[in-house]
Amino acid sequence: MKDYLVQSYGAVGDGVTKNTAAIQAAIEDAAKAGGGRVIVSGGTFLTGSITLRSYVELRIESDATLLGSPDLEDYPEHTEAKHVQLNMLPRWRSGCLIFADECQRIALTGSGVIDCNGTHFVRKKEKEYEGWSYERLSLPTPPRVVFFTGCQHVRIEGLTMTNQPSGWSYWIHDCDYVRMTGLNILADVNYPNNDGIHINSSRHVTVSDCNITCGDDAIVLRANNVSLKENKILEQVTITNCNLTSYSSAVRLGWVNDGVIRDCTLSNLTMHNCNVGIGIYLPGSVRKAEMDHSDSAGSDVGREDTLIERISFSNIMMDRQTGSPINIYIHPGEHVRVKAIRDLYFNGLHTRGPEFPDIAGRPGNPIENVCFNDCSFIKTDGKEFEGTEHYAHPHLKSGEFNPIVMKHVRNVRMNNTTFTVE
Repeated sequence: MKDYLVQSYGAVGDGVTKNTAAIQAAIEDAAKAGGGRVIVSGGTFLTGSITLRSYVELRIESDATLLGSPDLEDYPEHTEAKHVQLNMLPRWRSGCLIFADECQRIALTGSGVIDCNGTHFVRKKEKEYEGWSYERLSLPTPPRVVFFTGCQHVRIEGLTMTNQPSGWSYWIHDCDYVRMTGLNILADVNYPNNDGIHINSSRHVTVSDCNITCGDDAIVLRANNVSLKENKILEQVTITNCNLTSYSSAVRLGWVNDGVIRDCTLSNLTMHNCNVGIGIYLPGSVRKAEMDHSDSAGSDVGREDTLIERISFSNIMMDRQTGSPINIYIHPGEHVRVKAIRDLYFNGLHTRGPEFPDIAGRPGNPIENVCFNDCSFIKTDGKEFEGTEHYAHPHLKSGEFNPIVMKHVRNVRMNNTTFTVE
């Protein structure tokens, strides 16, 4: 594989010169040659949005930083994307730092840093608040960071990502055969909506050996197909050996009117200082324009009956979660379309925080076949959070914590599982 050094195309690693054109030129030459490795090394390289091509690896070496532009106009919408209906993407945004559309055998690698320059897209709240202490500036939605759609055989390894804006760090959208390993995703927990790894309608995905800290959900598994030509399934996803911190959920599955999410395993995880540990949450508080997809600017709501089944969670340690360690919920409204949530297996979960699990289906849609093996849930009085900013969480302010909730649940099995109040 031939190497293409970005300096050979005029890139300057001074942290000031914009190198978008130079980096893109190196990628294009590698692609024209049938593939190659584009090398970023020896400095801080400021850039706007760049697009990967098939058979190209973008490698950021340990002595290099890829620095996102602070200028919003450097992240234009990808108007010629082949794989998605752009005006129906969640959050009304396709602009991103690194983009790939229907590519084969692409890679992002190295032990260097992607600095997203997110401080330019948020501001600190001035009034009393609950939740994040920062908010987006009065701008269009900030860019995503990495957005791959319709790609196959994707490899993302070793990188450290920091200073994310209020946009998702890695968004894997209808991709197959994806391996993400050894990543450090270190976002500011006070910034809103900066998810860590967001996997949507994809198959054969492995995430391993990652450290993820972010303000929104650390890992998301979804099947929102509104922006796709046909409905796709999320299945055969493996998440293992990761450390997760989030001011929202450590792991979240599903959203309103997602499609099919099945056959996933999540194991050997630590979840510390999160709001919710594991969330399967289908709320009702969405706009009518989103529900009927009449909002031409896009939607984060799906178009199907949700089916979540055969999901295994094992060997998970949670500590200092401010909300429920497990929160499974189906809103009673008819507009929340659900086929079933069933066959959930929890093995070797050990949690400590001010709430017990909260599992609530609805009449006609009970949560079915839930099995707990060798689990322990310790409920505290919440005093461990006194004197901390910890999310300005409303439960912690009021001192009102939920007891264990099992409502509209069918066939729950508990083996060697304990619930303890400290």
